[in-house]
Amino acid sequence: MAEILLLDAMGVLYQAADDVADLLVPFVLQHGNPDLTADAIAQDYVAASLGRMETPDFWQRMGVDALREDDYLAGHRLIDGTLDALPLLKERFGRIACLSNDVSSWSLKLRQRFGLESWIDRWLISGDLGLRKPSPEIYRHAIGTLKARPEEIVFVDDRPHNLDAARDLGVRTVLFGGGGTESGHRTIRRLTDLL
Repeated sequence: MAEILLLDAMGVLYQAADDVADLLVPFVLQHGNPDLTADAIAQDYVAASLGRMETPDFWQRMGVDALREDDYLAGHRLIDGTLDALPLLKERFGRIACLSNDVSSWSLKLRQRFGLESWIDRWLISGDLGLRKPSPEIYRHAIGTLKARPEEIVFVDDRPHNLDAARDLGVRTVLFGGGGTESGHRTIRRLTDLL
């Protein structure tokens, strides 16, 4: 059976599993409006990550100069070993795609910065699709876009609820980073475990 590897970005490719709490909120509070709550920042982020708010408007609402966007993105780091694992996974699976809840322009800048487009063929980003995980619609869209049967897709995410929704549609699921076997998903600690 042909297999397609579908990877989450935050917490699977990038170190910050919760980039909003770990990176965005501290950045906004330091460089923008210190009176904003984490909930208010997260709410506007979700709107931007659904393509409902342009990034200049987002930064304005945060009180951050939009020219500082690249300073914010510079806080993202790849998980150690990612760039070594991707060529091996490309050889093993043939096709690799990424399904991520993210702002479209941020996702593009990050993947270009780290050279991920060399290994990942298709990027399915919530900001482009107007859908976010774990909605069943985003998985149906991914299955259709990848022109695959659900059982041909191996989806790796670090959040069990995202995996649950994909598994309900027949996608094969893998939990990244541990979390124990109580999730009911196969568990790996590094991408090379997929080999």
